[in-house]
Amino acid sequence: MIPIWPPELPKPQRAAFQQQFQDPRIRKRAETGPPGYRRRYSSVGQLVSLSIKVTRDQLAVFENFHQNDTALGSLPFVMPDPITDGWPLLTPDGEALLGPDDEPLLIAAHWLCLFGEAMPAVSKPGLHFVVAFPVTVMP
Repeated sequence: MIPIWPPELPKPQRAAFQQQFQDPRIRKRAETGPPGYRRRYSSVGQLVSLSIKVTRDQLAVFENFHQNDTALGSLPFVMPDPITDGWPLLTPDGEALLGPDDEPLLIAAHWLCLFGEAMPAVSKPGLHFVVAFPVTVMP
């Protein structure tokens, strides 16, 4: 069974969010002229840097999830896509689509990911803790 990101944890902070694709290219060796590339892999993951601002209790939830549920980051897990999950569906005019109860219909999007090469780092800049960690979103 694949572990699921604990719902008690907050959404990642926008300021620390950074996303890039893994490089699927390999450079061709050429004696002269510009460099050339070819694809090395047919699919690649996305490398994402995240951070969350948590209370002491939430830090314990995160540590339990990382240490026990994902075996110190060696097992994949499912987490809400911080870019897409929870945003309203829109009409072509930009208006929110409403359900039968006149509430906006929200997008549900999830990532299958692994913790990245660096282990999570915890800092305490004030009243809360900040946990910074990289993940690789699987293709």
